[in-house]
Amino acid sequence: MLEGILGILHLIIAIWAILSIVKSSATTGMKIIWVLLVLLLPLIGLIIWFLAGPKG
Repeated sequence: MLEGILGILHLIIAIWAILSIVKSSATTGMKIIWVLLVLLLPLIGLIIWFLAGPKG
């Protein structure tokens, strides 16, 4: 039960992160790199994006 809730929560956060990356003012290449990072390294990628990702 808890794993399912955590999985859904992670999915929602990942989608939010990807949408934020796509809407950012970063270059297309950087957006692709950030999206791949979030998708390929699920938890670590989200943490790195939150701390150092494109803003605005």
